[in-house]
Amino acid sequence: MTGQQAMVGSRAPSFSLPCTRMPGFDRQKAALNDFLDRWLVLVFYPRDFSLVCPTELTALSAQFTEFQRRDCDVLGISTDSLATHERWVATPRDQGGLGGLNYPLASDEDGAVCRAYGVYGPRQHVALRGLFIIDPNAVLQYQVVHNLSVGRRTDEVLRVLDALQTGGLCPSDWERENPTLDPTRSLGANSVLGQYRIETELGRGSFGAVYRAHDSLLERRVALKVISPSGSSSSDAVLREARAAAALIHPHICTIFAVDVSEGVSMIVMEYVDGQPLSRSLEMGTFSQERAAAVGRQVALGMAAAHAQAIVHGDLKPANIMVTREGVAKILDFGLARRQRRMVSGEETILFDDAETTGVAGTPLYMSPEQVHGHPLMPASDVFSFGLILYEMLTGRTALEGNSVLEIMRAIESLDADRHAGEVAEPFASILRQALVADWRQRGITMSQIAGMLE
Repeated sequence: MTGQQAMVGSRAPSFSLPCTRMPGFDRQKAALNDFLDRWLVLVFYPRDFSLVCPTELTALSAQFTEFQRRDCDVLGISTDSLATHERWVATPRDQGGLGGLNYPLASDEDGAVCRAYGVYGPRQHVALRGLFIIDPNAVLQYQVVHNLSVGRRTDEVLRVLDALQTGGLCPSDWERENPTLDPTRSLGANSVLGQYRIETELGRGSFGAVYRAHDSLLERRVALKVISPSGSSSSDAVLREARAAAALIHPHICTIFAVDVSEGVSMIVMEYVDGQPLSRSLEMGTFSQERAAAVGRQVALGMAAAHAQAIVHGDLKPANIMVTREGVAKILDFGLARRQRRMVSGEETILFDDAETTGVAGTPLYMSPEQVHGHPLMPASDVFSFGLILYEMLTGRTALEGNSVLEIMRAIESLDADRHAGEVAEPFASILRQALVADWRQRGITMSQIAGMLE
């Protein structure tokens, strides 16, 4: 036992105490080091059979699986002897005992651990009621100490634990039946995440939400993409792709400054582009040939730079291309949106799993034939999507039509490149004739070549 005192934000006082046995916990002692790499809820209580209502400890035990789901263990500590603990655990509940627990009870007979955690009552030689939450690095993150016989509800402990594990964000309408927290429900103007102060929300989708924010450390405006916890594997995939895309530095690619999980919230810090998505510009009608060539060439240059580093976008579409007031195009979301799981309309990114394929990912209206079949993406896949975007800029119509996602997918496979090329002038016709070929092996044009043709 060290002489340190418990203080939030500092390493928790170490301990090694005899404890009761339980299934899955065969040790006769419980030490702080036993719980490294996991969260720990430390519960101090006054005395067996007398000053504490057994229902508090049994309530924690009843929800022990909820703590385990959060990679968290529970340990009870009092100044009673180990023999007293063991007798209390074995005594049936109708006789004032616990009737078994899903976590161990430790004995701090001399009160040294209680003193270190500031819960020792020397006059009665008992522990006050204290609850401490310690993170996987053994740093104390939460503490509450009082001498009442009420006040520690299990649901509230779980809510605090969730708040700590999600960067301090835990709305008042949290429900134990649906404990996964969505940080985007709590964020708004003037919310602070690390060094970033949110100014306003820019948009949201199935991935989460994007905010304009101020970086107080570097004194610059940024865009924060905060990922919703729709699934840990989905979130991990998004962050993996973002880290790969962070290597792309190009005038026509939105720069990723950081991939940050330090605040308990998965977020991607990006360059803030003051403009509007190409999709909104297309709602106003067709582009002139000069404007289509200018925007198309910038997008092709950015994609050529990405392909040179073996990075495929996978979800190139008008909504992922920002155009500034000065007419500068910047590509967003390399490999991000294609990982999402929701399927609603032809303009929304989907992930369609099929047991016989590797899975279909992309946005149907801008998807390549190989994506429909769930084949691995390649630079030629982005070329096909670019062709669809170029056609839409010139004609004001999407190249693919259908009343449902499946109809659009069938239209992709039957798309006639020559017919669509015949509707536009050169050099656009030559680009579409090569870019919209169904077989990717016959798609004989690259993004670099397209940029040259549009110069």
